[in-house]
Amino acid sequence: MNKTIPPAQPSRGPSDHEVRAQIVDAATEYFTRYGYEKTTVSDLAKEIGFSKAYIYKFFDSKQAIGEVICSNRLTAIIGAVNETVSDAHSASEKFRCIFKALLGSGSALFFQDRKLYDIAAVAASAPWPSVASYEGQIRKQLCDIVIFGRQTGEFERKTPLDETVNAIFFVMKPYFSPLLLQYNLDAADEATTQLASLVLRSLAP
Repeated sequence: MNKTIPPAQPSRGPSDHEVRAQIVDAATEYFTRYGYEKTTVSDLAKEIGFSKAYIYKFFDSKQAIGEVICSNRLTAIIGAVNETVSDAHSASEKFRCIFKALLGSGSALFFQDRKLYDIAAVAASAPWPSVASYEGQIRKQLCDIVIFGRQTGEFERKTPLDETVNAIFFVMKPYFSPLLLQYNLDAADEATTQLASLVLRSLAP
């Protein structure tokens, strides 16, 4: 005789995903007000109304929480950059767009959410996995642009691809790295325009 399987009982309270999201949202707001470095997990627990031990059930450290926040911000920047680049038609235009979009997104974060920018700067100094992923996506975008430019005859083909991409990446890094951008903001608009022109001249066939 087959046994009747009882229906699943409704879960009690919020799911783990909801709790994690609640912690991240509260931490984002708290970091925005007080800064990442000055905040402890105990501060967050008190703010949210959870015990410190309960937060550690979902995140093993303050850095783990900061990592999610940093990843969310950097992912949003990459999304905006990809959208801008996709609208450009030539390889040269795509390169100018990626340089300008990265600078614009980073500058906006610096001036509008300075406390959260500071998390990204801390992350870049380590670097945290979110920053390594962010830089990896920029390298991939640059590689795609160079390949496209070589296929259309806009860019030279003699220099090894990895050497070309690395050189462009290092030229651009002071203007998109959260750690470095804060020291290069004064002349960033003019510098990125001139550097973009210089790089494009070096890529000409």
